[in-house]
Amino acid sequence: MSFSRFLAAGVLAAGVLHSSASFAASECGHSPAHEAFNVQGLKSELMVTALSCSAQDRYNAFVAKFRTTLLREEERLNGYFRTTYGRRAQQEHDDYITQLANVQSERGLQSGTIFCQQRLAMFDEVNALESGEDLSSYSDAKDVTQPASFETCAAPSASRSAHTTTRRRTTRRA
Repeated sequence: MSFSRFLAAGVLAAGVLHSSASFAASECGHSPAHEAFNVQGLKSELMVTALSCSAQDRYNAFVAKFRTTLLREEERLNGYFRTTYGRRAQQEHDDYITQLANVQSERGLQSGTIFCQQRLAMFDEVNALESGEDLSSYSDAKDVTQPASFETCAAPSASRSAHTTTRRRTTRRA
């Protein structure tokens, strides 16, 4: 199979998985990982918009305003990847971030010259938000493109050390 066919198949599969993820996300409610994926998707979309539309100053203002929330959600995302992928967590997380930016950039290329007109308004919208909770709600309501489906409903909320302790107790009882 040629690389271009493989890539096209991957993009198609990602689209199908994204549709499934949207359906599944609506059924599972708001887990910490679900919220973290939404915020990361929004942050990435704003970054792609800033780079494509020469709006880096607006992106920097967004990051400065929501630094605490963005750092908290990044830590939740890190926790998801650590718990889900173990030793491969950093590689899987890096792959996710790369795929996220690529999918969103591709969407921008498909939009053509209207992309900036459509997306720059998002900076005004996020600038009007007052809190991290507002940002989380906004990111959940936005149709932000994600590269693939992730099991975010059952994502852990406890730290890894607490998870290890639970496993040890279970092992001792057996």
